[in-house]
Amino acid sequence: MRPGKRRALPDSEDGKLQDLVEAAKAHVRAKVEHPFRVIKEKFGFHEARLRGMATNCCKVNVIAALTNLFLARRLLLATT
Repeated sequence: MRPGKRRALPDSEDGKLQDLVEAAKAHVRAKVEHPFRVIKEKFGFHEARLRGMATNCCKVNVIAALTNLFLARRLLLATT
């Protein structure tokens, strides 16, 4: 929901419930978007090239695995 629509929600039980639902969706969205930022900025994967489905699928899987390692690097370095 757009921020303006969320601010305009009525101050009733239904409006408060919708606000809680939107807050929950925002929390999930914030956690999901961080890995995509790493994929785009760190690894430069802004768009898939037309190289075939198998090649693109393999490349996305490798970049996703590297992103997991990149995001967990502090935990991995702290245990050694």
